[in-house]
Amino acid sequence: MTPAHEHTPHHGGSHGHHQEHDDSGQAEILDLDAEVLAEHIASITAWLPLKAEPRQIVDLGCGTGAGTFALLERFPEVHVTAVDASAGHLQRLREKACARGVSDRVRTVLADLDTSHWPDLGTPDLVWASASMHHMAHPDRALRSVHELLAPGGLFAVVELDGFPRFLPADAPEGRPGLEERAHRATDSFHAEHVPHRGADWGPMLAAAGFTVEDERSITVDIEGNRSKAIGRYAYRSLQRIRTAAAPALSPEDLAALDELLDVDSPHSILHRDDLGVHTERTVWAARRT
Repeated sequence: MTPAHEHTPHHGGSHGHHQEHDDSGQAEILDLDAEVLAEHIASITAWLPLKAEPRQIVDLGCGTGAGTFALLERFPEVHVTAVDASAGHLQRLREKACARGVSDRVRTVLADLDTSHWPDLGTPDLVWASASMHHMAHPDRALRSVHELLAPGGLFAVVELDGFPRFLPADAPEGRPGLEERAHRATDSFHAEHVPHRGADWGPMLAAAGFTVEDERSITVDIEGNRSKAIGRYAYRSLQRIRTAAAPALSPEDLAALDELLDVDSPHSILHRDDLGVHTERTVWAARRT
């Protein structure tokens, strides 16, 4: 998962025309996130304090597969059970697995992880949850479910982002410097209501669920725009979603400036900028079932 899908948690939710439409836009952001941050995801999988190479992995809230494919590449013999509540995301993941020739190593499971009874997910050696735990309505219960799921001695990797990435320089856009920060602040009340566990310290909660937290690591993501052509599209789609939550709290002037950034026909569109970057932080907790 990524910071840019905060408005539509994909471990649960209803299904229908609106959900399918929203899933499509969210899936594009997840794919762009995976492309832009591939190096950082790989660095996390390489860092995991594993005692032996895992044979079975569960990817909770897998989205379109950023973590799934990073883990498949990191561990050539492993099989991954990818779990999500979006049928569209899982279909996209299966198509990617087929295109990459690894469909025999991937099992997808459609499930709402906010229920008290999870489907049979096997007995994995490693459970991976990237930007999905903070969406849980009952995170304490979900953590206990993971503890029961894991094989003895197995590892639970919780990856969370401190917030949405920043893309623009502080003095941009022209005439409305600091707009991006104000747009982020304008979403605070939305997120406090809809994703209250975002930014939480998962260490104490993991310990309370019976895990031994073996390590915690903060990773700074600082990517310059000239390293990836996908950053412009990533920024555009992300700011589109931020606008939805931020609009009620933004000034008319800021909203107009944000809309100009999101106007693909405007010469000031974010898609035409050459000064973008991706700046955020991730925190990873590695917790053992002892």
